[in-house]
Amino acid sequence: MCGIVGLFLKNDSLQPKLGELLSGMLITLTDRGPDSAGLAVYGPDVDGVKLTVQADRPETAFADLEASLTAALDHPVTVRVVDTHAVITLPARCECAARMFVTANGMRVMGAGQRIEIFKEVGLPKDVVQRFGTRAIAGTHGIGHTRMATESAVTTLGAHPFSTGLDQCLVHNGSLSNHNRLGRALAKKGFGPETGNDTEVAACYLSWRLAEGADLGTALEGALEDLDGFFTFVVGTKTGFGVVRDPIACKPAVMAETDDYVAFGSEYRALADLPAIEAARVWEPEPATVYFWER
Repeated sequence: MCGIVGLFLKNDSLQPKLGELLSGMLITLTDRGPDSAGLAVYGPDVDGVKLTVQADRPETAFADLEASLTAALDHPVTVRVVDTHAVITLPARCECAARMFVTANGMRVMGAGQRIEIFKEVGLPKDVVQRFGTRAIAGTHGIGHTRMATESAVTTLGAHPFSTGLDQCLVHNGSLSNHNRLGRALAKKGFGPETGNDTEVAACYLSWRLAEGADLGTALEGALEDLDGFFTFVVGTKTGFGVVRDPIACKPAVMAETDDYVAFGSEYRALADLPAIEAARVWEPEPATVYFWER
């Protein structure tokens, strides 16, 4: 079933409340998916690139990470540990080498970019929110997901959001019927999924289309043709977020817009506590239509 939330702030004065608002929205949808949860949040630009990485044994993996990675790259890096995740800030030219280092040392890259940080784990949304302190995060926009695992194992890697490129990510509500075939085809192109999660196949598809030179809007329009099944996608980008539903649009989705924000939820109750929601324009996004809001 799963639940999706998204919040794009137009009013800069609300930025300190992004994490609080987005976390509350996600917790409201807990009964749509109690298996795992995650958030992608967009804060200020950094000079370089941020890698968000995860480790099953963070007390070991992160113990000397800043010093060891600085030595391996021959360039200073900073490491901020957040429970089972760490946010590494480093020069953009060192990104590839850093990815190789963390992977070789038992860590997994959750996302990368100048603004994005992705936090996701197995467990209820309220527990994930508490573990990562997401209520305190400031930023311009973010998306979140709570998962009911129906087609693959309950794991951290199987949780959403999935990275689709620098400062880009995807969450999904629904089920894809052709993900196995598409996943095999993408693997031959070098974009194969790591899990059996159908959403990861969709993320790999977008990554491939973007690598081929398509913009994100075009890639999402291509997904309407190439992906079979029922789906609502919400994507985060460096400058905003977007929404697209499959041509049948049987999965629930609702949006609200005011002068201060644009919000998405799988159900209206996720939006009910947002500021001045009673004055918002509330509507259901149209099938097979790509929506974008950007700063």
